[in-house]
Amino acid sequence: MLIGEVARRSGVSARMLRHYESIGLVRPTERTGSGYREYSGEDIRRIFHIESLRSLGLSLREVARALDDPDFEATALVADLIRSTQERIATETALLGRLRRIGAAEPTGWEEVLHTIALLHALGSESPGKRQRAALASADTTPLPVEALVEAALGETDPNVAGALRWAVAQSGDDALDLLARGLASPVAEVRERAVRTIAEIPGEGATALLRTALTSPDGRVRGPAALALGAQGAADAVPALIDAIVEGTNDVEAADALSALANSPALADRIAGELVARLPHGPAAPPVRRRLTQALADIPGTGATRALTDLTQDEDRGVALTAAYVLTLRDAR
Repeated sequence: MLIGEVARRSGVSARMLRHYESIGLVRPTERTGSGYREYSGEDIRRIFHIESLRSLGLSLREVARALDDPDFEATALVADLIRSTQERIATETALLGRLRRIGAAEPTGWEEVLHTIALLHALGSESPGKRQRAALASADTTPLPVEALVEAALGETDPNVAGALRWAVAQSGDDALDLLARGLASPVAEVRERAVRTIAEIPGEGATALLRTALTSPDGRVRGPAALALGAQGAADAVPALIDAIVEGTNDVEAADALSALANSPALADRIAGELVARLPHGPAAPPVRRRLTQALADIPGTGATRALTDLTQDEDRGVALTAAYVLTLRDAR
C-alpha cells in the first residue's frame, strides 16, 4: 500500500508518515516496481499502535521505546502517565477556578482584573499577614468572589486571619449560605466547625435556619457554636445544646452566659433550671461536671434555680456544696 492510501485509511498525514520514517519509527521495507515505498500489513499495524500510544500522551521517543525495547515495562509507564495526567488536571483545574473567580468578580477593566488576581494570590499566600490584609481589602476595594472567600474561610487555620475572613464572608450576606451549607456537610470536622462559625456571623433568617440545622449535628464542635449564636438571638431551642456545652466543658462559660440571657421569663427560667438539674451526673467522674452545672445555675433567676441550689448545698462534693451556698448568699442579698 502506497503512502497516500495509508494516510487516507489511517488518518495520519503523509507528512507525519514521512516524519515517522525519518526518525526510524516506521520503516516500510517493500518497494514497487517504480521504486516507491510500499507499506506492508505489519507496517500499517505498527502505525495504528503508534497512534494508540500517542493518544495516551506518550512522546514519539516513548512510543519507540514501548514498541522496540524488549525490557520495556508497560505497568511503570502507565503509572507515570496516570501521575502526570493527574498533575496536569490539578493544574488546569486550579487555573479554571482562578478564571471563574475573576469572572465572578465582574471586572470592568484590566486594572480590576489585575487587582482581583493580586488579592486572590494574597489569599493563597503562606504569610498570615498577607491573607488577612487581602480579606479586609476585599470589602474596601474590588470585592472578591464569595466562592474564593468561603473557600479561604473554610480552610484557614490562623485565628486572626480566620476572623477577618469570617467578617469578609459576612459582607456577602445570603450569597455565601449555599456554599457554607456544603461546608456543614463536609467529612472534615475542622471544616464543619469553621462553616458554622462563619454562618454565625451572617445576619438574617437564612443564616438562622442553617444554625438550627447545625443544632442537630452529632458533632459538638458544630452544635456548640450554633447554640451560642442562636442563644444570642433569643432562640429557646438552643437550650439543650447550650447545656451539652456546659456538660462537655467546651465554651462552658459562654454557654452559661447565653442561658442566663435566655432566662428572661419565669417559665423559661424554671425550665432551664430543671434541665440543668436533670443533667447533674453521679459517679467518680461527676464532680467537675456538677460544679460547672452548679455555676450555670447561679445566673438563672427564679424559684426553680433557688430550690436546686438549696438542694446542692448538701451535695457530697464539697466544692459543689460551697459554690451553691455562696451563690444563695448572693441571691439573698439582691
